[in-house]
Amino acid sequence: MKLSAQRETFLEPLQAVIGVVERRQTMPILTNVLLVAKDGHLSITATDLEVELVASSKINVEQDGEITIPGRKLLDIFRALPADAKVSLTLDGDRVQIRSAHSRFTLSTLPAAEFPVVEDIDAQVTLSLSQKDANRLLEKTQFSMAQQDVRYYLNGILLEAAGKTLRAVATDGHRLALCEVELKKACKGEHQVIVPRKGVLELQRLLGGEGDISLAIGSNHIRAQVGSIRFTSKLIDGRFPDYRRVIPTAKTSPMTGDREVLKQALHRAAILSNEKYRGIRLDVKGNRIRILAHNPEQEEAEEEVAVKYSGEDLEIGFNVNYLLDALSAVDGDQVEVGLIDSNSSCLIREPGSTSCKYVVMPMRL
Repeated sequence: MKLSAQRETFLEPLQAVIGVVERRQTMPILTNVLLVAKDGHLSITATDLEVELVASSKINVEQDGEITIPGRKLLDIFRALPADAKVSLTLDGDRVQIRSAHSRFTLSTLPAAEFPVVEDIDAQVTLSLSQKDANRLLEKTQFSMAQQDVRYYLNGILLEAAGKTLRAVATDGHRLALCEVELKKACKGEHQVIVPRKGVLELQRLLGGEGDISLAIGSNHIRAQVGSIRFTSKLIDGRFPDYRRVIPTAKTSPMTGDREVLKQALHRAAILSNEKYRGIRLDVKGNRIRILAHNPEQEEAEEEVAVKYSGEDLEIGFNVNYLLDALSAVDGDQVEVGLIDSNSSCLIREPGSTSCKYVVMPMRL
């Protein structure tokens, strides 16, 4: 194998995939990236057995070949070379030589045949949507995913496709985030898969461009093509809770207010909330809301915010972080908080919009 190109040609695909390469691995091959040079193209693959990323670029291939090289070391070398450097990479026996002007590096390798690659995912349905919509789906819901919960099916995002709607749902058992976007083309039947946390975060990192994204859903994997990068993730094998039962269906009394004013008031009150439980109390009466916080040191904070509310007076406690996360995800200047009673979850959304909904369970204070 022999390649030569400008530093950027190597660096861009390497930076795109390096996120899944763990520094400490029980399998040495997983600290490596797979380089495949063929027909004037270089593809670089990285995997941690849960998520796989493949990035391609056009390159001057003098001799085809494939090999695996330590990923982080390779990235550090290319980052350290001058911006306009011309680089050659040559496989010599079981070593790779990288040359650029007066610099020379020799790296160890492992055989390409040992590298675990996901060839075919047996796609059952392929969905198409814009990168902008896909990014919105993940951005508006990912903060509600559980972290290392024993209920492993909560450590990810549910993707549900039905007709022309693609819906993302995340919950950690205390709050729930739901967002939906329109697909370019309707799909047949209903499909539900759970994408693991790491897969969600890596896919989100790839999104943000102007083009479309193709999502192929298989029985055990999901695969996305984003420009020249191919993303593949294992799916979580489990049953996601029925999220429809969590969203309040009883008639709520909407409390509407300025989103930023409410957010800042919660931020200030949170300073004196209990550092462990982060509890705050909302006292809603007429067209005002009092936000109360206290901690074990007997310190107290009180904020008062003007709102529009015509329901019954009530007092209700929440984890302030959950409220702040939901308010940050809502678009627009105004926010609507649907309240039922002091023991029921609240429903947070932008007034007049149903595409994104946030449910926060109350807490006893």
